[in-house]
Parts: sequence; C-alpha cells; structure tokens
Amino acid sequence: MSRKALNLLEQLMMLTLFAGLVFVGWKVAHGQYYEPGVGLGYNLGLIGGLMMLTLLMYSLRKHLKFMQGLGKLKYWFRLHMILGVLGPVLILFHTTFRLGSLNASIAFYCMVLVASSGLVGKFAYTRIHRGLYGSRNTLKQAREELAGSTGDVKSKLHFFPKVEKKISHFEYLALQKERNFLEGIWLFLTFDVRRIYLAWQCKRHIYKKLGHERMHDVAKEASTLVRQYLIQIQTVAQFKKFEQIFSAWHVLHIPLMYMMVATAIFHVIWVHMY
Repeated sequence: MSRKALNLLEQLMMLTLFAGLVFVGWKVAHGQYYEPGVGLGYNLGLIGGLMMLTLLMYSLRKHLKFMQGLGKLKYWFRLHMILGVLGPVLILFHTTFRLGSLNASIAFYCMVLVASSGLVGKFAYTRIHRGLYGSRNTLKQAREELAGSTGDVKSKLHFFPKVEKKISHFEYLALQKERNFLEGIWLFLTFDVRRIYLAWQCKRHIYKKLGHERMHDVAKEASTLVRQYLIQIQTVAQFKKFEQIFSAWHVLHIPLMYMMVATAIFHVIWVHMY
C-alpha cells in the first residue's frame, strides 16, 4: 500500500472515530445513562483527571536532573500529546455535557483553555520542527532548502512560463515586498489559503497545457514540485513569526497547566466534602 493510500486510510479512520465520539456524546447528552458523581461517570472523571495530572510529568522529565534517565524525551512528548487529547475527552463525557456547580464550571473551562492552548502550541511546533517528533529547524536551514529547490523548479518548469511567473510573484509577495503591520498580519492569516489556491491554479494550467494522457505522470510530477516549493516559500516567510508565537505560547501554557491542576484539585475536594 502506498504512503498516500495509508494517509488516506488514517484520515478516514480518524474521521470515523470522531463521528463515533460525536454520536455517543449526543446520546449521553440527551439520555440518563449515568451521573457524573457515581459509578461510570465518577470513574470517567477520575481517569480523565489523572491523565491531565500526568501531563505535568513531561515538564518534570524535561527539567529535573534525576528524571533525565527515565526514557527518551520524544516518548514522553508523545505520551503528553496522547493524554492531552484523551484526558479532556473523558472529562467531557464525565460531565455528561452539562455543567452544574460553579467550581465544576471553573475547573472545566480551565481544562478547555489548557487543551485549546495545547492545540495552538502543537500547530506552532510543527511549523518550526521536522514533523511532530523531529528536531527543531532553523531559519538558515529553511532558506538553504528553499535555495536548493529553486534551481530544480526553474529547470523543470521552464515549459510553463505562466506558472513560473505566478510562483515568482508569490515568492516576491512572501519574502521581499515591504508591508505595514496590518498588511503583515493579513498575509500571515491568509497565507495557507493563498498557497493552496495558487497550487490549484498552477496544477490546472499544467494539466491543461500537457493535455495528453501519456503526459499524465509528467504533469503530476510538475504539480507536486510546485506544491512543495510553495510550502517551502511559506515556511521561510513565516518561520520567525512562528518562533515568536511558540516562545510566547510556552511562557503562557505552563501557568495555565498549574491553574488547571489547582482548580481540578479544588473541585475534587469540594465534591468529596459536600
């Protein structure tokens, strides 16, 4: 099975799992299958809470010397990512999608805030690292990769001057054109849409120009080259901004984690006292 087919299968499985969770969640929200404070509901909250508490272990493993020998950091990070998804899901089902007391609401929204922060951090992380568990890139490496691809693009796309012109204009807008603060923010927010639309335009032009069925492989190769080159342009253009976002996120995320743990502990004590 090809890599593309495996990726498609993985996406279908994730979509099916998500649809299943939505269906079960809808049934739980509209039924009376269990209560948050007893039996299944209590255990879901307990397990989910322990998972969220375990998230702190990644930070401790990263900074405490006596924990340095307890497995590779990338495996701890992987566990951190998995529990950061499973924990909130279990707690969401623990609540039966209803919020009761004030302390439960505060604990829940703190968890939502931390989970949302984690998603933002994951997005920024993947933009400055080689994949989810890879080493960190530098702007110099990103520029070198872009420069190395430039010659390959020019040599293979000289039969498509219209495509070359579009790519050159996109590269100018991304890397050279001076703009004010608001224009820079707008470009940053719309970069993905611009890149995807341009890749689609170039692909359509390439296939239209080659036309013949026997040239399908050539058109496919050229379209893939264009798509990858546009991604490299975007990586270089946004690299510093994502570094800044990731640094700011890192400062904010840790205090949010401790706040979530504190509110969760208070919620548990309150439930057992009253």
